[in-house]
Amino acid sequence: MFDSSLPRRTVLRAVTAVGAVAVGSAVAGRRLGAEWESHARTYLSWPASKSIWAEDLPVVREEIAGLAKAIADFEPVVLLARPEHADAAQRACGDTVEVAPIPVDDLWARDTVPVFVEEAGKVAGVDFNFNGWGGKQKPHDKDNAVAKSVLGEYGLARTETWITAEGGSFETDGAGTLMVTESSLVNDNRNKGKSRQEIEDELKKVLGVRKVIWFAGVRGEDITDAHVDCLARFTAPGVVLLDKAAPGTPPDSWSRATDQARSVLASTTDADGRPFEVIELVQPDPDKVEGYGEDSVISYANFYVANKSVFVPEFGDIEADERAQRILREQFPGREIVPVKIPAIAAGGGGIHCSTHDQPGQPS
Repeated sequence: MFDSSLPRRTVLRAVTAVGAVAVGSAVAGRRLGAEWESHARTYLSWPASKSIWAEDLPVVREEIAGLAKAIADFEPVVLLARPEHADAAQRACGDTVEVAPIPVDDLWARDTVPVFVEEAGKVAGVDFNFNGWGGKQKPHDKDNAVAKSVLGEYGLARTETWITAEGGSFETDGAGTLMVTESSLVNDNRNKGKSRQEIEDELKKVLGVRKVIWFAGVRGEDITDAHVDCLARFTAPGVVLLDKAAPGTPPDSWSRATDQARSVLASTTDADGRPFEVIELVQPDPDKVEGYGEDSVISYANFYVANKSVFVPEFGDIEADERAQRILREQFPGREIVPVKIPAIAAGGGGIHCSTHDQPGQPS
């Protein structure tokens, strides 16, 4: 579906862990909240590029509309769409979804919408200079401007940074700990000439985190260079869900890195000195996944936590689907677990989390 020579396989069965750095100082008062905190709204994007999706564009739009309507049952939803597509997007989603006429190229709102932080009681957005995952997929001239456009549309302050990155690069516990992959940040296709320490110092500054846990990641085997949001996800401070390949999956670079990722979490603590509890989220059997292809993301770790709810992909492997839902129900008691089928989005190299982006605050 993608015109890049590298598929957008954000799914990670693991990444090679290279260690965690010492706790450092953050900007006083600035905080990157956890996804399970209250949202003012969720953003999604209405895909526009026929050169990317070709004949699959209609079905992908149908899945985005279905996801937007489902999330709108729990919190406000804003769908970004090119002005010329806004009416069609509104008809597809109905009146429970707000359509904002902001030009976009593709549907990956996680990566293009600004990363929101809170400071002095106000919300601001960090613009991480989206460049099409290191220039591996073009054109993205409209997506490059999404962060600035969203902040302008909703009257939010824009925080600039020299780092080039995507929202899927970051996972936080809301208490000062950030997990990232080195391959998606310390990479010449995004931050040429910058060291890991320089990038870490800037992340602490703009996001207000105190400790960064680095995984090595995987370079060049997917278009994102191995985002963390299909690998390791917090469910509470000190608790991490770790993606793992299905039993019987032949060993490869991803599965061999699983134990290494687990090892770094076992050998470090969070920003407050808590050891990590790691719970495995085992992938479905690929032979039982609806519409499975070589670029498909089949990671349950790409779930999305909305107000009073958790949205999790449903792949068609009944046993694995139910196991993942049970784990998420245990981790998020009191929230409704909402399974969603997204075979076209998954086949295109993303998932529910990749398609959504939360803004903190109280819903209006």
